[in-house]
Amino acid sequence: MVNGERYARQTVLDRIGAAGQEKLAASSVLVLGCGALGSAQAELLARAGVGRLILADRDILELHNLQSQLLYDEKDVRERLPKAEAAARRLRAVNSSIAIEPVVADVTAANVKELLARADLALDAADNFEIRYLLNDAAVSAGKPWVYGGVLGSDGMVLAVHPGRGPCLRCLFEDPPEMGSVPTCSSFGVLNTAVAWVAALQATEALKALLGVEDAGFKFSTLDIWRGTVSSVAAERRADCPCCGGRRFEFLDSKRGSSSSAVFCGRNAVQVTPERRLAPDFARLRERLAPLGAVTFNGVVLEFTGGGRRLVVFPDGRVLVNGTTDTAEARSLVAKYIGS
Repeated sequence: MVNGERYARQTVLDRIGAAGQEKLAASSVLVLGCGALGSAQAELLARAGVGRLILADRDILELHNLQSQLLYDEKDVRERLPKAEAAARRLRAVNSSIAIEPVVADVTAANVKELLARADLALDAADNFEIRYLLNDAAVSAGKPWVYGGVLGSDGMVLAVHPGRGPCLRCLFEDPPEMGSVPTCSSFGVLNTAVAWVAALQATEALKALLGVEDAGFKFSTLDIWRGTVSSVAAERRADCPCCGGRRFEFLDSKRGSSSSAVFCGRNAVQVTPERRLAPDFARLRERLAPLGAVTFNGVVLEFTGGGRRLVVFPDGRVLVNGTTDTAEARSLVAKYIGS
């Protein structure tokens, strides 16, 4: 039975009510990524009374996370906690009446379907495009809604995906950007207020979906909190979309966009190999990484040293991460510094 006093300010809303609150209590959501967006999403849903949250993330907390990842504190950083575990600990203190399930894992084609099967809906808080396209495939394949969101600088974007009814991610963006062509939050920066705004819109779309609210149309929203502007345009489903139109799940089937990781025998290093072996834009990478650490380029490979790790980027897109044998950490560093 839902605690009426706890959610009194929410159930009084005619769009939710007591019956809606019961629906939320019986719902489960997968939060894919527990960084800036994911930690804000998870807290909003926990406080709203969503009955079960599955928090999936591969990262360990670092001091620089505290600027935009509002759920954590310095104690979490000192303890070097995985983000999923730190988030679960905090959210259990916020709302002990709901179930919180931390999953410390790298989300790949091997486990995304199992994670999604445990939830009614998924929220995107991924740190790279590979996982987003993988989630899109898995959600469309399973017929489950998910909410895309991204933040860079003071800008953000949001799309609620309702398979079978509206457009999927590939209807709007058929292919991920080329490796290294899009700045990352580490190289470009992110405003924490933009994160909160995007996460709030994503969480609202999730609540509407869980409550069974059907909007008149589907929208792709872009936001710029620095200028205080929001723009929403109609998002149309494409009949020729390879995913929701053609039912070709190329990312889920590991035919596209699935990188591999291998620990080098006898060396403290992991090689991360993208499925699409395309030459990175070394000039752009060098410019973006220069403020973050030491960068050298010998005309063949680029080397970047920062945060106690050395990354070597090869012409075919492979990245050798020195200083670790943890494949999840290596993939995270590649996403953080190099991009998808």
